[in-house]
Amino acid sequence: MTQRSFAELGVAEPLQRALRAENYTHPTPIQDQAIPQLLAGKDLLGIAQTGTGKTAAFALPILQHLSANRPSDERSAGGQGERGGKEQRGGRNRRGPAPRALILAPTRELALQIGESFRTYGRHLPLRHTVILGGVSQHSQVRALSNGVDVLVATPGRLLDLHEQGHARLGQISHLVLDEADLMLDMGFLRDVRKIMAALPAKRQTMLFSATMPPDVARLAAEILSDPLRVEVSPRTITVEQVDQRVFFIDTAHKRALLSHLLQDADMSRVIVFMRTKRGASRLAEQLEKSGFPTEAIHGNKTQSARQSALAQFRNGRARILVATDVAARGIDISSVSHVVNYEMPNIPEGYVHRIGRTARAGAGGIALSFCDASEHAFLRSIERLTKQPIAVVENHPHRSAAAAKGQIPPPPGRSGPQRRDASGPSRPSNHRFASGGNAPQRQTSPEGPTSNGAKPKRQGYSGERTAPGGAAPGAYRPDRKRRPRRRVSAT
Repeated sequence: MTQRSFAELGVAEPLQRALRAENYTHPTPIQDQAIPQLLAGKDLLGIAQTGTGKTAAFALPILQHLSANRPSDERSAGGQGERGGKEQRGGRNRRGPAPRALILAPTRELALQIGESFRTYGRHLPLRHTVILGGVSQHSQVRALSNGVDVLVATPGRLLDLHEQGHARLGQISHLVLDEADLMLDMGFLRDVRKIMAALPAKRQTMLFSATMPPDVARLAAEILSDPLRVEVSPRTITVEQVDQRVFFIDTAHKRALLSHLLQDADMSRVIVFMRTKRGASRLAEQLEKSGFPTEAIHGNKTQSARQSALAQFRNGRARILVATDVAARGIDISSVSHVVNYEMPNIPEGYVHRIGRTARAGAGGIALSFCDASEHAFLRSIERLTKQPIAVVENHPHRSAAAAKGQIPPPPGRSGPQRRDASGPSRPSNHRFASGGNAPQRQTSPEGPTSNGAKPKRQGYSGERTAPGGAAPGAYRPDRKRRPRRRVSAT
């Protein structure tokens, strides 16, 4: 089949010019299938992972529709891109035009990246966009909304706050995108999304994109989409083919020593190390920094400015290592990542796919190294079932653990004999404290979202990373923490 050009898909010339400037010469498969149908006004259900070009697949049709159907008052004002939108004379309280396109993203970093894509593709169009997210002051965001924007990219929590305050007007939305819908629901945003939907016009073009299609996402898609085109783009295998994947069986206590040993290799030039908890990420980053490895950390407890600074340090090479929770696993496009290290195995197998997808970008190769202790053995087996391929085991390393390789969890202090474990899935520790006075076993929770077994979690005492798909990591539960009533836990 002959590959079509963007012009043959119906993309307007100003957009083609912007694409040429970025050296985008041919559409990806999802763009080839989606763009003509979206230009025709169809709703879309897109099943695609990051790195497939889905942002351009929805951004180009939206920009083309908005530029062709600008309100008459905006044409006369002559808006000039993102920096335009000054209040017109003739009334101190006059507000600029309300947004006509809304893109909802689950994380701040993904929202910023989508906003940058709209800026890049729309550079030759008289359209304005802004990004609304939490973790920073709302004053500049309120000012941008008051001046008027065409495209609004937002995380659900901050958008709902500004809407309830009367700053975000949603009555003129003609195009809606829910990006990474599965992650959005896993993070507990379903209630916020439904409230936002209730404020939107019933007549609109709606696009929903998701890497996976669990039942909750399928139900949401059925509710908000009208006779949608279904586009499913997946590689021949679930994981990126260019990623060399290896697993090290090791006891938990020796993981940092193994990481330090591996980092002596200069080929590990730009490394993302994934942890399950925010506290663990901060602690590991501090330890690596003290050991002489330039390191930054990014997780949900960091302010937005600190997160952006950490990513900038990693991108420009001042930091060799980025320690991250799953908040960075989706949608963050950092070039030339040589290695991804799963210091702690993800407890949801799809999380592994998104983590290792941070390397081998744009056709380049990459290496994914996973440290698997005995308690994580079942996580590894779930990942291999999902990817339908075994991960190569590194036998020759200084901290190899035969018990970890067999999934044999050692008995806790003060006990003898084997500990019972469920060989068919991830081990489920009990909720009691050890009689010998050791630390309480940790359990997995997820705020406002389902746990890995589908049960509704308790919200009290939650301190784990909110963005872990399908549930927070072990170590998130703090039974000694005082209860704090919370209306909503915001990762945005």
